[in-house]
Amino acid sequence: MTGSVTPECEDCSGCFNITSRGKIKALIQKNFLRMWRNIGVMLFIFVLPVMQVILFCLAIGRDPSGLKLAIVNADVNVLDGYCPYNSSCSMKNLSCRYLEHLDNHTVKEYYADLSSALEAVRQGEAWGALYFNENYTDSLVARLALADTADNETITSSEVQVWLDMSNQQIGLMLNRDIQFSYRDFAKDLLETCHYNPKLGDIPIDFMDPIYGNKNPSFTDFVAPGVILTIVFFLAVALTSSALIVERMEGLLDRSWVAGVAPGEILFSHVVTQFVVMCGQTALVLLFMISVFGVKNNGNIVFVIMLTLLQGLCGMCFGFVISAACELERNAIQLALGSFYPTLLLSGVIWPIEGMPWILRYVSLCLPLTLATNSLRSILTRGWPITDPEVYMGFVSTLAWIMVFLVVTLTILKFKRN
Repeated sequence: MTGSVTPECEDCSGCFNITSRGKIKALIQKNFLRMWRNIGVMLFIFVLPVMQVILFCLAIGRDPSGLKLAIVNADVNVLDGYCPYNSSCSMKNLSCRYLEHLDNHTVKEYYADLSSALEAVRQGEAWGALYFNENYTDSLVARLALADTADNETITSSEVQVWLDMSNQQIGLMLNRDIQFSYRDFAKDLLETCHYNPKLGDIPIDFMDPIYGNKNPSFTDFVAPGVILTIVFFLAVALTSSALIVERMEGLLDRSWVAGVAPGEILFSHVVTQFVVMCGQTALVLLFMISVFGVKNNGNIVFVIMLTLLQGLCGMCFGFVISAACELERNAIQLALGSFYPTLLLSGVIWPIEGMPWILRYVSLCLPLTLATNSLRSILTRGWPITDPEVYMGFVSTLAWIMVFLVVTLTILKFKRN
């Protein structure tokens, strides 16, 4: 009879004659079609991570070069930038011999007097000033000969006086390091030329080969694990933070509700779609980081890929939370951008969390990227296995955040549907 309801139709799936699998398949096809037809989104998905990796590897971690130093050498009469010295076992013009070792990253400009050299530093024309007094060579020879019997005037005259522009910490510390290392190399070279043990010119501390890393560590290798996860995480956030909002504004979300689609099915279809895209992003990021730019990987590449994919999935779920909670797209963008810098600064990506106040350390450990960054850093630089607590805690933390974000998203969607 027309309008009667049979027991078979009491089941919702029987009334609509469509299974949950069919609904999810249709949703996934719809999501992929929307994505492939948007050329701008496709360029954003695959070109942007590659550009970010290239810019990071080219711009971050390299030693500055071409740094000008103002030199005042009262010990030797320097003509047209030429400072003569004898490379044999000669105790003459030692200031020039030392300056010859000061070539890394620096450009030496000679000034007639100390006041003009200091003024050049104040005017930003040089990053530092070095001064050799007129008795530098004789005083240095006397200091070596007299040892502990040398008077204060001799010791003072044998020192190189240095004024640095420390307004830029990285450049100032690098020049400080180069000036000291150059003096060590100068002393060892002079002793070896004169048939003495060159180790007498070094400090009495022997730095052996590092347990992890090398004697000249690169800042790029330190930052790279955090940058990899940050790129994948926030690209996923950017892709998903407006996904549900756009569907809601276009009426697609209401149509899905009317068709009997559950919130979990809508969320699952978006997760599948974005996860496929994220696999391509992860492959490009890791390929350029490790293979093209040579970021060191001393661990198992499988765990590197797994952790990176999980972090992308975590960022995707965070984006769904934003998308479900916000009504307007601009609000979602503001929330996503607002979460970027606090997460970046507090996750130990740029600076170790050991340098933070103790309260911020606990806050940092509660963020999605912190433990994962430590984990990836331990895999790449130390080669630790997944059985190490420093490594597996990154996986545990990421999985926990994924579950939290999914539960929050489903709760919001169910609440808004009702």
